[in-house]
Amino acid sequence: MKEKSLVIKFQETPLSCHDSMLQNNFDIIDYMYIQKSLFVRIHYYVRLIVLGIAPLGGDLLKLGVHVSIAGSVDRAFDRAEERGCDTFQIFTRNPRGWKSKDLIDKEVESFRAKSESSGIEPVFGHMPYLPNLASSKDETYEKSVETLIDELSRCARLGIPYLVTHLGSHLGQGKEIGFERIINAINRAVKEAEIDVMLLLENTAGTKNSMGATFEDLRFIIESLDEANRIGICFDTCHAFAAGYDLRNEEALQTTMEKFEEILGFQRLRVVHANDSVGKLGSRLDRHEHIGFGYIGDEGFKVILKHEVLGSLPLILETPVDQAGDDYTDLKKMRDLFQSI
Repeated sequence: MKEKSLVIKFQETPLSCHDSMLQNNFDIIDYMYIQKSLFVRIHYYVRLIVLGIAPLGGDLLKLGVHVSIAGSVDRAFDRAEERGCDTFQIFTRNPRGWKSKDLIDKEVESFRAKSESSGIEPVFGHMPYLPNLASSKDETYEKSVETLIDELSRCARLGIPYLVTHLGSHLGQGKEIGFERIINAINRAVKEAEIDVMLLLENTAGTKNSMGATFEDLRFIIESLDEANRIGICFDTCHAFAAGYDLRNEEALQTTMEKFEEILGFQRLRVVHANDSVGKLGSRLDRHEHIGFGYIGDEGFKVILKHEVLGSLPLILETPVDQAGDDYTDLKKMRDLFQSI
């Protein structure tokens, strides 16, 4: 096992994503990871080697999936370990309803303890399905903002440094109204929450009336916020491809990521949602596919894994669980592609 591999893959993401515009209290979110016990990291990596999940002597890929919190929120770590994850994502509540159960002190303590001892990090929270931060319907909008405030607080209590959110739909009222609602919602939530959790805006597939499909739209939202330093980006490969950003080969990916860097800047990018696409390039179809089974394909994910920025970030799979495959098969596919580079 080369020491260089451990150092690069454990430090490259937090240390390479900083510039003057982000040198503030949020530095602690990134630097907290390199302060964790190196022994814990090495122990976890050795366990992955023994299980045949991570290759001996290879670079450590930061790969994970969205896992369930059924039974107790801390069991997410157990499920992530079972799958050989290096990182993972969760809903902190039932994602299909507005009401949430209060977090239990004992479960919070267990979650934080497993976070310290497991070697699996970072953990990402994800907003539930129902909130719509761009909604023109007042009741839905108010519930959405309150949910965002609550989710930021829940993540802080669990020690989760990042919360991913979709930006929602303007419901036919136009992008201008959608922008106004989203900007006001995030400003209010960040101000009221007053906690050190970074909110990550996820790019969308460009379905009818949806917000945030283009890099320019994401930049407009961020630049309009009162505390833009508390905002980052989650890059979803399926959504980007469906919105018209080609990722299928090295030249196409380079073009897309040059646009991303110019418009948004890599310093804001914190996580990649690695999903293949059922729809063709520019289809605006938001349907995830197993890795290599969709239109991005094996070659696309090879160049994504090889990319100096995307390949060094945490990659979270949100692929289907069906007869064609599950978390285990897609994780293995990604590791196999990584080793074939």
